[in-house]
Amino acid sequence: MNPKDALARNALAVPEILLPEAAHDLSRWAVIACDQYTQDRDYWERVSARVADAPSTLRLVLPEVYLEDADRKARLAAIREAMTRYLDADSGVFAEPVTGLVYIERLTAYGRKRAGLVAAVDLDAYDWKPGSAAPVRATEATIVDRIPPRMEIRRGAPLETPHIMLLVNDPDHLLVRATGERARARQALYSTALEPDSGSITGWAVSSDEDLELVAKALSRLASDNADPDGKPFLFAVGDGNHSLATAKAVWDEYRDSVRTAAKGDPSKAEGAEAALARHPARYALVEIVNLYDEGLTFEPIHRVLFGTTAEELSAYLQRRLGGTIRTVPDAAAIETAVSEPGTTRFGFVSATGLSLLDSPDPALAVARLQPVLDDFLGEHAGTSIDYIHGSEEVFRLGSRADAVALLLPPVEKDSFFATIGSGGPLPRKSFSMGEASEKRYYLECRRLF
Repeated sequence: MNPKDALARNALAVPEILLPEAAHDLSRWAVIACDQYTQDRDYWERVSARVADAPSTLRLVLPEVYLEDADRKARLAAIREAMTRYLDADSGVFAEPVTGLVYIERLTAYGRKRAGLVAAVDLDAYDWKPGSAAPVRATEATIVDRIPPRMEIRRGAPLETPHIMLLVNDPDHLLVRATGERARARQALYSTALEPDSGSITGWAVSSDEDLELVAKALSRLASDNADPDGKPFLFAVGDGNHSLATAKAVWDEYRDSVRTAAKGDPSKAEGAEAALARHPARYALVEIVNLYDEGLTFEPIHRVLFGTTAEELSAYLQRRLGGTIRTVPDAAAIETAVSEPGTTRFGFVSATGLSLLDSPDPALAVARLQPVLDDFLGEHAGTSIDYIHGSEEVFRLGSRADAVALLLPPVEKDSFFATIGSGGPLPRKSFSMGEASEKRYYLECRRLF
């Protein structure tokens, strides 16, 4: 079987990757995902000043900090103009397309090295809705209201650049690492520092028939190893960029349905329309595939803090709903150690009145059970509010306030990650963070859409 056909059976396609000409400064071309630093306009102003007039992916995306601004229409028009200008052969922005996947190695500012594989994913194989049995599924609940504004950006856009990261459940490292071992023997496609102070990234082409055949074989093995009880494969879980992928699917569904409607009633037109749709670039979205078990990929819990309640009231409610036992602990070190102990599911309560733990008997991912109960608690207790926080230091700082109770959540267990989503569907909002903000994906590779 042709390796491209074999990839297609497992929801992937080989894209035509667009990269800047060698003369351009990649450190100014590459910018961080638009959904980072959403409360920090100064960050994005500094990025814009650093980029200046150089070709940059900053001109191809709308940072979400500006998403609700009054000048959004003007910003969208400027993005379309930049896309068209960059694609013009006379502009000298893009080199000749590279037909292939791209193996990448990202060294972050924290000294962690993460490997990935850039490919095009079939949007017809993705479904974000709860209960989905598609090969590509969401990891967290999708907020439907967030999709239409993003559709304005993608609808009819001639170009895309990805910040979507798909997780693959590959404890034996059959896909990304094995592909990289071959790719790294060749000259790199690109290598650049990532500014400001966010490490570096290097990419290698994965384009020969032999390379692609090995990727296809690994995918087939993973599809078999990661099948639901009914045999349907669960190949990829959306780790980052779920709303971006949901937007890409919504735009594709809209375009596909309009083409089918126009051809309806004319068999000859309908056949040609289906053939064109099958190979249309907008059917796919560019993504980076990362192994769940990559040593450089950290899963950080997102903790909770509730205002307007007490530790006694909250812990008693959670114990009643979740079961288990409550016990006190002497200090911060003890509560962090207990919550992080492998093979357990524990929630820590930090308040001005002391520290305590809820030992839960359920081995499922903690947040998958906790958030629905917290939502009920908030609904039943008027005047109580919630916020989502990163880092244990912030948990102890906020928990010391007289009007707050901070909840320390355990680390996300990778071994149960796919099983929990496969059996229970997407996790609640704010379930986990893949690394620190500066470790998120940087825009770099591009691909034509229309």
